Parts: sequence; C-alpha cells; structure tokens
Amino acid sequence: MGPRIGEGPQMPDRDTKTTMGTEDMPESKVSMEPRDLHQDSQPRWLFHNIKFFVLCHSILQLAQLMISGYLKSSISTVEKRFGLSSQTSGLLAAFNEVGNVSLILFVSYFGSRVHRPRMIGCGALLVALAGLLMALPHFISEPYRYNHNSPENRSQDFESSLCLPTTVAPASVLSNDSCSSRTETKHLTMVGIMFTAQTLLGIGAVPIQPYGISYIDDFAHQSNSPLYIGILFAATTMGPGMAYGLGSFMLRLYVDIDRMPEGGIKLTSKDPRWVGAWWLGFLISAGLVVLAASPYFFFPREMPKEKHELHLRQKVLAGAVSIVSKGKELSSQHEPLKKEAGLAQIAPDLTVVQFIKVFPRVLVRTLRHPIFLLVVLSQVCTSSMVAGMATFLPKVLERQFSITASFANLLLGCLTIPLSIVGMVVGGVLVKRLHLNSMQCSVLCLLGSLLCLLLSLPLFFIGCSTHHIAGITRDLGAQPEPSLFPGCAEPCSCQSDGFNPVCDTSAHVEYTTPCHAGCTGHVVQEALGKSQVFYTNCSCVAGNGTVPAGSCDSACSHLVLPFILLISVGATVASITYTPSFMLILRGVKKEDKILAVGMQFMLLRVLAWMPSPVIHGSAIDTTCVHWALSCGRRAVCRYYDHDLLRHRFIGLQLFFKSGSLVCFALVVAILRQQKKEASIKATVKSSDLQQQL
Repeated sequence: MGPRIGEGPQMPDRDTKTTMGTEDMPESKVSMEPRDLHQDSQPRWLFHNIKFFVLCHSILQLAQLMISGYLKSSISTVEKRFGLSSQTSGLLAAFNEVGNVSLILFVSYFGSRVHRPRMIGCGALLVALAGLLMALPHFISEPYRYNHNSPENRSQDFESSLCLPTTVAPASVLSNDSCSSRTETKHLTMVGIMFTAQTLLGIGAVPIQPYGISYIDDFAHQSNSPLYIGILFAATTMGPGMAYGLGSFMLRLYVDIDRMPEGGIKLTSKDPRWVGAWWLGFLISAGLVVLAASPYFFFPREMPKEKHELHLRQKVLAGAVSIVSKGKELSSQHEPLKKEAGLAQIAPDLTVVQFIKVFPRVLVRTLRHPIFLLVVLSQVCTSSMVAGMATFLPKVLERQFSITASFANLLLGCLTIPLSIVGMVVGGVLVKRLHLNSMQCSVLCLLGSLLCLLLSLPLFFIGCSTHHIAGITRDLGAQPEPSLFPGCAEPCSCQSDGFNPVCDTSAHVEYTTPCHAGCTGHVVQEALGKSQVFYTNCSCVAGNGTVPAGSCDSACSHLVLPFILLISVGATVASITYTPSFMLILRGVKKEDKILAVGMQFMLLRVLAWMPSPVIHGSAIDTTCVHWALSCGRRAVCRYYDHDLLRHRFIGLQLFFKSGSLVCFALVVAILRQQKKEASIKATVKSSDLQQQL
C-alpha cells in the first residue's frame, strides 16, 4: 500500500508544508516507497499521484461547467417548450447561485477537516443529479405540439390552420380543454423541477473548486503548484465554450427525437415553432460528470508530498500561469480558482465561534477601504454585463438577425468565449512583463473600460426594425386597422392565439397563421432532399397568391458577423482588465485581510451580479414584446419583439454596466493619484525636517 501521511495533524502548517521534501520525511517512509510501488497495482499508485489528481480535476471542472453553461445555450428553446417569459428564464438561470452562496462559508470553514476528494466526488454526483433533474421535464411531459389548432387525436398537419369555417367548433373545444387545472398543475411542476435542479447544481458545485485547489496546493511541490493550477484553469475555461458548442449541436435535433410521431414532422430548424433537443445536452453532461467523479472516491485523504520540481522551463511557465490562473468564466459560473480556496486556508485555524466573530469585523474593515470597494463595484458591473450577455445574447441574435439557435450558440462558443480567454491571458502577461504597480494597473483598467464602452456604441445602429406583421405591427403612416387582423380573413373564423407563421415575400408581410392570410390550400414541394410547404389561394395576398411557410427573413441577417465581432472584441478588452483589477485588490488591503477580502469579493460578485443580472436583462427583454402567446389567460412565451427596442434596451443595459465600471476605475485612479501626492508631500516634509535636524 502506498504511503499515507496519517500521523500528526490533518493539515501541516503552511511554512512546514512548503519546505517538506524527501529529506524531511521519516526514513522508514522514504524507504518503503520503492517496495510499495512494486507491490501495489498501477491504478492504486495513480491515486497517490498529484499529477493524476490534476488531470481528474481538470476533466471534472470542465464537465461541471458544461452543465452550468448549457442552460444558457438553450434558454430560448426552454422558453418556447414550457411557455416561459424571459424574466422567468433569467431567474431560472441565476437560481444556482442561491445554493452556492448559502453554503460557501461552511465549505470555507471546514477546509481540510473533511476528506476533500470524497467531498468533491459527492458534490460532483449532486451536480450530475441536477443535470438529470433538468432533463426530467422532457420525459414526464406530453410530446411537444407545435400546432395547437390540431385536435389531440389528429396528427399535426397543415390543414388544421387553413381558412376553413369548420374549424370554429373544434377550436373552442380545444381552448377550453387546454386550460384545465391539471394542465396548469403540470406546468408548475415542470418549472418547479427545473428550479430545484438549478438549486442542487449550485450546492453540488460548492466543494469542487476550493477543495480541489487546496488539495493540489497542499501536496504538490511548491514550484509546481502554480503550474498545476494554471493547467487546471486552462482546461476548465473550455467548459463554457464546449457548453455552447454542445448546445449548437443538440438544438439541431428535434425535441421529441426519442418519440417521433408517425410520418415524422414537417418543421425545419428555421421555423419559429422549432424546439431542439435541449434535454439531451443535460444527459450527456451529467454522464460526463459521473465518469469524472468516479476516481475521487479512491484518492486518499492525504497523499505524499510531491518531491521533485518539474523540469519544463518551470520558472517561465510557473510565473505565467500563476497570473492566468486568476481569470474567470465568461459565462457565469467560473470564478477565479484561488478565490474560494483562500477562505479554506485560514478557516481551519479558527473555531466555529471565532470564525463567525471574525468575519463581520473583517468585512466591515475591508468594505471601508475605498480602493477595495470601488474595484469590487467595478467588477460587479463587469460581471453583470457578462452574466446578461452569456444568458440572453444567443436569443437576441436569433430575434434580431433571424438565425437559428444552433448558429447563435456556435458564434458564441467559437468566437466570443475564446477571445475572452485570450484577453485574460494578455492582461496577466501585461501585469507580469511590465511589472505594473497599483497606479499603472488602475490606468490600464480605466483605458480598457473606456475602449470597451466605445466599442459598444456602434451596436445601437447594427440592426433593423421588425418587419410588418399583419394585425400586430403597422407601417409608419398607415391607417389603423379596424380589427386585430385584416378584413380579408374575417370569414375564416381564425383562432387569435394560433401560431403557424407564413410570409408574403413580395410585400414582406408576415401572418401569424395561413388562416389569417386567407389561405385555403397547401402544397409540399421537394427540392434537394428537403421539403418546402407553400400555402395557396391566400385572399390577403395580392392576386390570391401563394406564400411559403415560416417567418419572414430579416433584412439585416448579413450584419450578424459585424455585430458579434464587435461584441467579441469588446469582451476581449473587458477581460484584459480583470487581472490588473484583481491585483489592485491584493495590493490594496492589509496583508492579514487578503484571504478573507478575496472571499468577500467572490461573495459580492455572486450576490450583486450573477444572481440579479439575468433577471434584470430578462425583464428588460420582456418589455419589448409586442405579441404574447397566451396559456390559460396568462402570458407565456413572447412570439414577436420590437427589434429596435430589443436591441436598444439590451445594449443600453450593457452600456450602463460598462459606464459604472468606467466611473469606478476613474475614482480609483483619482484616489491613488491623491495618495501618491500626499505620500510625496510627506516625504518632502520628512526630508526637510531631517535636513534641519542635521
């Protein structure tokens, strides 16, 4: 059996721990090691190797961040499937922070008092359970019905939404049946399951990062620890990008791929009624988490201290990755890796009562420090911007430029997130190579915030207005219509809440159903292996013409690449400012308060940014809706938005948070300049006094 440090205290002192090597260990233990390596099997030896732990932890955090970020990649699809408003979906996306914040202090207190690898494994299994719960509503709900005009016992065909007077009676029956108490109870059950899953996701993620980082720091060689943490960060930053990539692939598949109706479906991914297989990504991510969690139950509570320094240009690599490791996740969920480990390193020296007593005192003293407070407020503004963008930018791209949810996720996963990671690396390299002091770091943050703000201004003008939708939007200067829909469709007795859009391409007018366009027939044309549906004899179209199924394409779809490029460059510039701002916090507070100050910074970012920001952005998006789908008298999902208003309010919120960050850094520069001036005056006075004494 491999050596285990079972004697003595559970956690060696910091000074003793860092100097422990081969010569510091008892001779018997050192002499045992070669014999044990031959006696033990290779897998057993692996679990006493810190390098193998780093590999396992990199894979686990990548898989955990895939689950955390996957909901954001499919947020618009979940809204359509379960009839949620953007405010509700934003609250759902932010709800995992509730469980996380509520338990982080307890994790910080227990530190090494528990079996850290097993606690990480248990937390990972809870994360996997949360992923399975997120997918559960798909299996306990009825198959998705994209055509609610069709009776339950009929296939979802095209005739159900045509202009036929015989549809009046069945439509009223359907409307009454769909609003039963059982239907509403099932809807609340689905939403409740997802909120519960998000809470469990936050609770399960609590021990993963702090225990993993402290475990590596305790048993790795002192010079290798920064390198391992840098490798860990480099691997885990791929998690959000892979989550969007997974969402891009899954949303190309139909939601009920496991229970397809007879004859298949007649939708394409460009149809606004299309719902992708949002649940499949949660199952895949949960399976990866379970596989990644398995080794943690075989790691020892304490393993032998690593004895040798890696000969891989250790000085260059260790210095570079130690700064890179202070980065953060774009998407939401990945905070600096050493933040949560900080509290865990000091808390084991305190009793529960002492820990509770010391925390408020240090909190008040630290919050009274102007530099700390302003830098944290600037990071709160930046994190609020990032949280809102990560949650709702795919939806804004879908609506603004008429692209699919799959393509929107692909843009974020392949462009925005990688460039943001590059920005974090550049910021760390600038701080290290140029040896920036506090004043220079604050100036760099100020310039970065200003440039990020300027890059956002053109986004107000990249886009176009909502096309004309009959009965919902009207062209400027047009006469108001006497009823909700044009008079040409009045003989059809169409349902007001039906949704099967068609587009009059010649006039660029969209109708919510073929019935509202006065169409009485349909044809299906096959071309290049794909079927295209056309509705014929439409009385609301010039010359009783033919209209294709689906919404009208945006006239601004060619602007999607300039739009996402500007956002990506702005995100890169914003990411550059993170490492300098983190250094301002480390250099601005007292030495004895640094660990708890970093922990408080993490908590404030969670409470003030990651929790409220998605709800704020979702509420702002809801105010731009011009046509809601109704379910039992309540507003469900939004069918149409005012595109100009949507773009202006979403980008306006981003500008508001960027402006807040800019103001905070401007105040930091002013305070540091004043402190430098006062220090210069004191030095001059002291020098003159010394000369007089001489």
